Amino acid sequence: MSTDTLVALRALIIDDQRAMRSIVRKLLSQLGIIDVMEAAGGTEALALLEIAGEEPPDFVICDLHMEDGDGMTFCNKIRRHKNADIAQIPVLILTGDSETLLHEVALQIGAVKVLTKPISAPDLGREITQAVGFAC
Repeated sequence: MSTDTLVALRALIIDDQRAMRSIVRKLLSQLGIIDVMEAAGGTEALALLEIAGEEPPDFVICDLHMEDGDGMTFCNKIRRHKNADIAQIPVLILTGDSETLLHEVALQIGAVKVLTKPISAPDLGREITQAVGFAC
């Protein structure tokens, strides 16, 4: 997938820390991805997905630990969603938690990849490319 293709992607960032959402948005901007929605937690993110309707984001970057539902709960809910387009959205978990067992559980629940903070824009771009390719 080329950089031109990345530019056309739509993203959803889910993190309860505004500063972290800003950092991820900046990384995405460096990749040319500017169509970005943000949510402070899983409940808000699910509402945004409902509003998006027939044009859901191409991928989600979600924190693992949040006050309003954790990333695993969000993954579980999205994978069970009644709308197949939403249920198939690739979810990348971005976390500062390096606990291997948590990473494995997140993958079993439906995350396509668990990434550890900090991450560079090029590394994030490679992971997004693989995730979106995986979902197609």
